[in-house]
Amino acid sequence: MSSKPVLYSYFRSSCSWRVRIVLAYKEVDYDYKPIHLLKQEQVSDEYKKLNPMGQVPALIINNNTMTQSISIMEYLEEAYPQKPMLPKDFFLRAKVREVCEVIGSGIQPLQNLSVLQSYGDKKMERGHFYINNGFIALEQLLAGCAGKYSVGDEVTLADCCLVPQVYNANRFKVDMTQFPIITRVHEALVNLEAFKAAHPSNQPDCPEDLK
Repeated sequence: MSSKPVLYSYFRSSCSWRVRIVLAYKEVDYDYKPIHLLKQEQVSDEYKKLNPMGQVPALIINNNTMTQSISIMEYLEEAYPQKPMLPKDFFLRAKVREVCEVIGSGIQPLQNLSVLQSYGDKKMERGHFYINNGFIALEQLLAGCAGKYSVGDEVTLADCCLVPQVYNANRFKVDMTQFPIITRVHEALVNLEAFKAAHPSNQPDCPEDLK
């Protein structure tokens, strides 16, 4: 890699958070460019030249721009093969991607800021509903593939999706005692150095009162 990657991120964006975990786990040095979602910086004309969807993250490497967290994670896995985050076994690879898709397509988008704003004063109620329902399915999925972590005993891309989603579950006051496997895996992951480094409270744009 001939140039330092640049990540456009928001400290509490779960999609950005996933990418930060991969970068930290693979020990990839990068520059952090904050995009303040509540100030609508993501829909500025300048930023939408990087990400036409007006979302974070965006990652620039060697003058190439990538968006969409799952795609970026897959790119990083291939471009930085040290400390692999996909199992060699094809079935287990499929399970990792299944967990990523359940969270990245079936849970997180439904409780995203842009969606919940349409619910007015019922934002918390609807966010809770979507995460709780999604976690019911995710708990059953993990029952068949989890070891120490989401898929087996090694850290994978699935774990990078799980940790931010549990953070959101707590924000929306989901009762996590219903989900012992998710809780156990989460507790094992949050103590790892890469996951600590990627946490919202350790990002340069995190407000002091949230650190």
